[in-house]
Amino acid sequence: MVIVTRRDLKLSVGKLAAQCGHAVMECALRARKEIPRSLERYRREGARKIVLTVKNLKDLELLYNQIQGYGMICHLVRDAGHTEIPSGTVTVLGIGPASRKEIDKFTSELQLH
Repeated sequence: MVIVTRRDLKLSVGKLAAQCGHAVMECALRARKEIPRSLERYRREGARKIVLTVKNLKDLELLYNQIQGYGMICHLVRDAGHTEIPSGTVTVLGIGPASRKEIDKFTSELQLH
């Protein structure tokens, strides 16, 4: 699984961790419903999570649309607005679970967060 963050938001470490957690949870719940065998294999193999970054919302939405068009599980997290940022702000993108090879088709050029 890969979580892609936005560099332009400048979230605190705790807020970013929470947003990443939301992405992982939503992707896992969707996977449990749609591809349970892949989710189980993902868990059995260590449940790897890699955090990458893009420049801004435009780049994140472009990536989301590409991945969604490919048919891979993904989820855009929108913040509730209770703390650091306005309600509805798109914060991170969760991708997977899927094979590293599949995810790398879309993320291999991105930098680690």
